[in-house]
Amino acid sequence: MINDILNEADQKMDKSVEATREEFATIRAGRANPAMFAKLTADYYGTQTPLQQLASFTSQDARTIVVAPFDMGALANIEKAIRDSDLGVNPANDGKSIRCVFPELTEERRKEYIKLARSKAEDGRVAVRNLRRTAKQNLEKLEKDGEVGKDDVTGAEKRLDGITKTHTDTIDELLKHKESELLEV
Repeated sequence: MINDILNEADQKMDKSVEATREEFATIRAGRANPAMFAKLTADYYGTQTPLQQLASFTSQDARTIVVAPFDMGALANIEKAIRDSDLGVNPANDGKSIRCVFPELTEERRKEYIKLARSKAEDGRVAVRNLRRTAKQNLEKLEKDGEVGKDDVTGAEKRLDGITKTHTDTIDELLKHKESELLEV
């Protein structure tokens, strides 16, 4: 029973770390990459649809991404979604594809991105700590119901704290890597 709770908490914490990693991928560092468009959606026949399902993304060089829609009817909506996003890019539409040229990152913009990365890292750590709290409540409930002893719960809580620390350290390491990536000129 205790192992089930700890394994479930560990798996959910892994998912939180992975979600944080994906959030970091959407923050632009030196190179423009298609992952930056992962969270964007466009109106497609009345439904908000992720851009990844509406178009292909190719990186021409370090600062240019070409977006080629699968359906030319969605071209204007994709362009509008990119323009309205917080990517800081002005898309150019040539009638068949959309060219997004990302400007060089200024020092001010880099600092904004670092703040954003720290905020996303904190969100990830909060998610991990919330999962820890839930698992701890489940362990306490087992003890209260008399299914396991106090010593077993105390040992399990120490293991849970270790699992939590591992995951928060992973998020901190991801943040450190992203910050160094952003500061690289």
